[in-house]
Amino acid sequence: MRRLSWMKPLLPGTHLVPRLLACAGAAIGIVLTVLLCGRFQLSASDVPFIVAPVGASAVLVYAVPASPLAQPWSVVGGNMLSTLVGVAAAKATPDLALAAGLAVGGAIFVMSAFRCLHPPGGAAALTAVIGGPAVHAAGFAFALAPVAINSIVLVSLGMAFHRATGHSYPHHAPLPPKDIEALRVAAGFHVEDIDRALDELPDSIDISRDDLDLLLARAEIYAKDRHRRSMALPPSG
Repeated sequence: MRRLSWMKPLLPGTHLVPRLLACAGAAIGIVLTVLLCGRFQLSASDVPFIVAPVGASAVLVYAVPASPLAQPWSVVGGNMLSTLVGVAAAKATPDLALAAGLAVGGAIFVMSAFRCLHPPGGAAALTAVIGGPAVHAAGFAFALAPVAINSIVLVSLGMAFHRATGHSYPHHAPLPPKDIEALRVAAGFHVEDIDRALDELPDSIDISRDDLDLLLARAEIYAKDRHRRSMALPPSG
């Protein structure tokens, strides 16, 4: 088993059954997205009715639905706005390399400004640049059909799937604010302490502030309980 330790998931708190459910959800979500978008064919006939970045969006929506990067506005807004940036970059310069760089860099800026950072958005922006003559001919309409429509269908299916499997999506903290506040008081730190610690980190972390607040409060309470029990044990020997 030690030889297989490298196969353990990098994300904490993951278990086999939820991961298998995520696989099933993503498969179902993509199948239905293809069927629905292909049936109605809302984009131009020579433009693909589903785009590759939606596959990456499905990984986030179904595998890490609590991530801020996977929330509905992040998926829909991130993919659509990034595509608009990519189309603008392709129109602004005929140089493919420069257009690609401007598209991805500009997409990150726009997604950050509109609070919808979504990694597949970078791929959506790049697709608008390298997608070929059909995509270029579609112009800014490509951001609506198929990109925005694909994203909306995927998110809608994700909401239904997570509700059926007992998860919250869009994600909300598992406890109401008053209960989190009570945990925080019991733990002995204030929310300002979390903000200061986050400001000192050199990189962003993929977890919402509320979830981090709840996680740290629970961990502090468990640590206090463990210390209390260890002090109550009689000395050995």
